[in-house]
Amino acid sequence: MKVALFGGTGFVGSYLVDELLAGGHTPSLLVRPGSEGKVDQSGKCTVHLGTISDQRAIEATLNNCQAIIYNIGVIREFPGEETTFELAHHGGVKKCSDAAVRLGIRRFILMSANGVKSDGTAYQRTKFEGEEYLRRTGLAWTVFRPSMIFGDPRGRLDFATMLKRQIVDPPLPAPLFFPGLSVTAAGQFRFSPVHVRDVAAAFIRSLTDKTTFNKTIVLAGPESLSWKSIIKRVALACDKNKWTVPVPVALVKSGAALFDRFKWFPVTRMQITMLLEGNVGNPRELAGLINKSPARFDTDNLVYLKSM
Repeated sequence: MKVALFGGTGFVGSYLVDELLAGGHTPSLLVRPGSEGKVDQSGKCTVHLGTISDQRAIEATLNNCQAIIYNIGVIREFPGEETTFELAHHGGVKKCSDAAVRLGIRRFILMSANGVKSDGTAYQRTKFEGEEYLRRTGLAWTVFRPSMIFGDPRGRLDFATMLKRQIVDPPLPAPLFFPGLSVTAAGQFRFSPVHVRDVAAAFIRSLTDKTTFNKTIVLAGPESLSWKSIIKRVALACDKNKWTVPVPVALVKSGAALFDRFKWFPVTRMQITMLLEGNVGNPRELAGLINKSPARFDTDNLVYLKSM
């Protein structure tokens, strides 16, 4: 099957390319000019240069395809660089799904995120709007909502690597955020970290699995872990014993209010808001789809952090 992949040069995208090729599929990728070198196994893929704003490039990518995987997402906006939540999460989905309808491509798989909602942050809201638009197209759609994705970033970034660099490596204690005056709640918000290989396997297996058609599926790892536990496991994987300290979230948001418009500042107010919400899920759906127990967020599966 020839499969159009939008968002194939990033962390998850590189694993989607691998899984597509392993499954005997031919990936057709839309790639930003200048990012050609980021395409893994490029000799086995069809590469089209352009952006998600370019309708002609989109339709060239879709030419002779039987399915679409939309994996474009951003965690920070930089409007001057045409990097916005609206374009990446909603506008791009609209352009691609409308083109699919015109070209008679029925299968469309969308990467969303666990915890998206209509009244959430700009990230959550635009992801939700992309989902809703796709559901109304009449296509055979599947929406995947993963919790935090981890795994060897292979020169890119996953969330465990970011935690190592920003929180575990520095000599200061790791912050355990808490809202208001609730010190006892410090670091207790929870996630279900899910391995990138399991995510990629779920996407590719769902291409032809009709039990996944017209469904929204949460992709969750086998454990619900607190922020504190996640930091401790990342530190353990790096052979470190990391001290932690409760930090009022208001203090962090005050700093973010001043500096989060700059790329060098590590976190935005929106990201802090979503972090404190946490997101967990039941691993049974993922296990059933990939026919095995999802990988654990443990030292064996975090060994790649030692070389980061």
